[in-house]
Amino acid sequence: MPYKPSSLWRSLRAYQIYGANTNVGKTIMSTILTKAFKRKFPSQNVWYLKPVSTGPLDEADDRHIARFSPDTKTKCLFQFDEPVSPHIAARSSKPLSDTEAQDKVLAHLTACAESGAGTVLVETAGGVHSPTPSGSSQADLYRPLRLPICLVADHHLGGISASISAFESLHIRGYDLDTVLQFEDGKYQNHTYLQEFFERKGISSLSLPPPPPRGQTEEEDQEMMSEYYEKMSNLDKVEEVITTLAEQHAQRIENLEGMSTRADSKIWYPFTQHREVSPQNIMTIDSASGDFFQTYNPASKDGTLVPTFDGSASWWTQGLGHGNPELSLAAAYAAGRYGHVMFAGTIHEPALQLAESLLHHLNNPRLSKVFYSDNGSTGMEVAVKMALTASFERYKWDVPKEEIGIIGLKGSYHGDTIGAMDASEPSVYNERVHWYKGRGHWFDFPQVKMVKGKWIVEPPKGMESEFGDVTEFASLAEIFDINARLGSSAGRKYSKHIEEILDRLINKEGKIFGALVMEPVILGAGGMLFADPLFQHLLTSVIRTSRLFPSRAHTSATTWTGLPVIHDEVFTGLYRLGTFTPSTLLQSQPDISVHAKLLTGGLVPLCCTVASKSIFDAFLGNEKRDALLHGHSYTAHPVGCHVAGKSIAKLVEIEKEGIWDSAKEDWKSGSRLASVSDQAVQAWSVWSRGFVKKISYSREVESVIALGSVLAIKLQDENSGYSSTAATGLQKKLLGGSDDFKIHVRVLGNVLYMMASQTSRSETLRSIEKSLLEALC
Repeated sequence: MPYKPSSLWRSLRAYQIYGANTNVGKTIMSTILTKAFKRKFPSQNVWYLKPVSTGPLDEADDRHIARFSPDTKTKCLFQFDEPVSPHIAARSSKPLSDTEAQDKVLAHLTACAESGAGTVLVETAGGVHSPTPSGSSQADLYRPLRLPICLVADHHLGGISASISAFESLHIRGYDLDTVLQFEDGKYQNHTYLQEFFERKGISSLSLPPPPPRGQTEEEDQEMMSEYYEKMSNLDKVEEVITTLAEQHAQRIENLEGMSTRADSKIWYPFTQHREVSPQNIMTIDSASGDFFQTYNPASKDGTLVPTFDGSASWWTQGLGHGNPELSLAAAYAAGRYGHVMFAGTIHEPALQLAESLLHHLNNPRLSKVFYSDNGSTGMEVAVKMALTASFERYKWDVPKEEIGIIGLKGSYHGDTIGAMDASEPSVYNERVHWYKGRGHWFDFPQVKMVKGKWIVEPPKGMESEFGDVTEFASLAEIFDINARLGSSAGRKYSKHIEEILDRLINKEGKIFGALVMEPVILGAGGMLFADPLFQHLLTSVIRTSRLFPSRAHTSATTWTGLPVIHDEVFTGLYRLGTFTPSTLLQSQPDISVHAKLLTGGLVPLCCTVASKSIFDAFLGNEKRDALLHGHSYTAHPVGCHVAGKSIAKLVEIEKEGIWDSAKEDWKSGSRLASVSDQAVQAWSVWSRGFVKKISYSREVESVIALGSVLAIKLQDENSGYSSTAATGLQKKLLGGSDDFKIHVRVLGNVLYMMASQTSRSETLRSIEKSLLEALC
């Protein structure tokens, strides 16, 4: 099972014992704490868990605890006899994955909680970054559990640095440090410095005398250690720490219990009708890791947190997993190196490297300049400014600039800023906005969908004469075989329709257009509309070559002709649809493209608007007012740029490593029977082909689409559209789930969509598919 049981229980206080280094006395401190917890709560259980242990069995830490704290129930999950690092010791046995280790720890915590109230200490091996059996850092291994930490500081020479470094490594990964435990040392006095250091950060500490030196015999040694443990566990300051730890546990749960009520009184949520909001339906998130939120479960009597699959990829931003340590460290590095620096006439390495990387991987000879902004909407605002200005400068229209419109697609939406909003047709998003004035024409278009197991291209209702009847295809790959389809009846009809509409608008109605703006392949906010790629390809081609747009002679193949073409890749770009850029799927390259969402792996906001030199040249002039006077205080924020560079590198690495190969093969097998040319771009999805086909037969489903990490299910509804509530029942059913596992999704009217990350495990997706089939079929 890819889903994890709760790591936070009302009746079970669970703490993780980390050491700032090896040989700092973790097990000795654990022994003192187990005895003190038992003394403080005599009617409750105390457990000690050592997930991974190396070395001779008779020297194992769990045996030490059992010997000197006999009321404690001890357990070791994975014992390796060789006294070396776990990653070396595990070589001689069956490979142990991090997921398996996590599952075993959580299963033990669950068993403890179900057997009665009490306390469990989970002691790690070595230092914070000691390797796991798989070779990863144990700080990353245990991160999804996010147990509160008791850090045993290093009292040796150099221990101050090691202890602070250990704290920072844990802190940057989202751990909460509840207390610092340390031995007193008269020579180095580490404990006095560290006590003051951690007190300034609001973290309590406990300093204890070190254990006595070893006795001359084993019996003498055991007697001396028994006396030491009795004395230490009876100290008032030890009891104070035990009381504080217990109070912090209770406060954490109390805080989670009250957050939704506090939020209801103070928060104004986006895209939300607040008449439908109450504390009962606000989801409280304690943390997130990988594809899952850890959400508070008020209905549970004991297990407080429930893993909840992030089915909307956190509004389409999540690609590399929540809390990804590589991205967190990248952000910390850039924050420490730069903070933020203004970006007018300056350059810093993260911004330059990101621009070079993005241009390289887009592999579009038309594009050469990168403009930075904060999010997709502002990036689209910039793109529209660029395109309309370039057109106006070229054509020198003798009309007010505000009369220049754009050409787009029905159902498109490009953001909430004024210019981006005006580039979309009237809709529920903007019809109540006072300053909205949509300027342009929005083409209706044929849509791709699977209906009753068949891939079809369906014309808009009432437009069969313009586009032809519904066309059935043997595979998704065949639909993307654009070169083979160009000479088809559909291709000829599309071109004719586009030319006739533009001729009417321009020559008969006197409309003036300055740009083509569209989301390649899938229109997100409009309802996950899957446009026929042939139509989008031909719309671009007609606009670039039509006599209706008499461009001056261009100087190179990269100079825009007709009108500048803008691809809004905020949602669809960076492998969302299975390729680095969806322009590849259209076999048509833009003059301007906009990239956000997955750009930073879901960690920080950033957007890149990438333009051609011919667009850039339109802003060259003798006066400052000729320039693109647009920018933000946090333009090219070094943290965002550095994280984005790491994110792109990781996405490219995932593709090269072949992590998606099995999914590609699954979809490729469905196209072998079809006649697909060698030039066709492979279309594939992480959602299994058999599942997509099966769910399309459900009585409640009108159609389904799947591409890359996107899955969208359109439910039957006579009153379809954004105001439809047809999908809310399924949404609630998935979120209701069970105490073990829930799925959080968003809906767009009667469309329920599911978004995997680019690192989602196949077993997770198969389980999600099973839940959807059970809910619909």
